[in-house]
Amino acid sequence: MVILRSKEIREMEMEEIQKKLEELQAEYSNNISKSAAAGVYENPGKIKELKRTIARVKTIINEQNKEN
Repeated sequence: MVILRSKEIREMEMEEIQKKLEELQAEYSNNISKSAAAGVYENPGKIKELKRTIARVKTIINEQNKEN
């Protein structure tokens, strides 16, 4: 998954942002479940970056909702 920057997210339509958020959350939960089953984190840097990207997307969604 490509890391999304704030500028890129703000340029998207709200439907695209929601769809991307669902994809990121699915990928995050997939990585967490794999790690929990194996007992060892496969790629902790990727998990950390996914968490940050999800938070970034949620923040921008909240900002746009407050504007409207």
